[in-house]
Amino acid sequence: MARSLLALAITALVLASSAAASGPVFGSTSFVGVVDNPWFPLVPGTVYVYTGVKDGKISRDVVTVTHAKKLIAGVGATEVKDDLYVEGRLEERTTDWYAQDRAGNVWYLGESTAELDKAGHVTSREGTWLTGRSGAEPGIYMPAHPARGQSGRQEYLKGHAEDHFRVVSVAAPVASPYVSSKHALLTEEWTPLEPGVLDHKLYVRGVGTVREQTVKGGVERNVLLSLRRP
Repeated sequence: MARSLLALAITALVLASSAAASGPVFGSTSFVGVVDNPWFPLVPGTVYVYTGVKDGKISRDVVTVTHAKKLIAGVGATEVKDDLYVEGRLEERTTDWYAQDRAGNVWYLGESTAELDKAGHVTSREGTWLTGRSGAEPGIYMPAHPARGQSGRQEYLKGHAEDHFRVVSVAAPVASPYVSSKHALLTEEWTPLEPGVLDHKLYVRGVGTVREQTVKGGVERNVLLSLRRP
């Protein structure tokens, strides 16, 4: 009997450890009405403007945290608009949806993309996905307490949206026209759909994304130029 009880205790401990290691589970997670994770705050009315390079051309990226909410899989998600201009022309229009759980993790619940031609017509919606549709699943976009080596899947729609992240540092230097810091959060992102590409992203507490740069497989970057708060 003693051995049986000991075996049960060990099994329970292993299961608990496995559950903790696998991280939060979306279906059993409760959410709050705001996204105030200090590394990725989404305050409605905030406008981020980035400048950079895409495919060797000058780009300008305008990201707007809207007041709109979208109900996705029973969760009220904050809607973020992202307009990418290349050499002055709107080339890509994206809407993203995020929600934060009670522990402080920011979940990525979906994305609607539209690539535009010179006449403004949509030529592709590749990469579009929404939690609960066609097998799409949400992922953690920003952990509540990022730690070096922490990794996870940000999104999932087989063959279309499979981004992953890993925390490289929580004390990285970063400089931009808007803000500089010696204690930025540095992550690397990749997708098995583009195995030769690796991106770095840097975040500053209280601000959010400050710099994005392709470090392998391409020449793209975005640096925070200005930030307008409501």
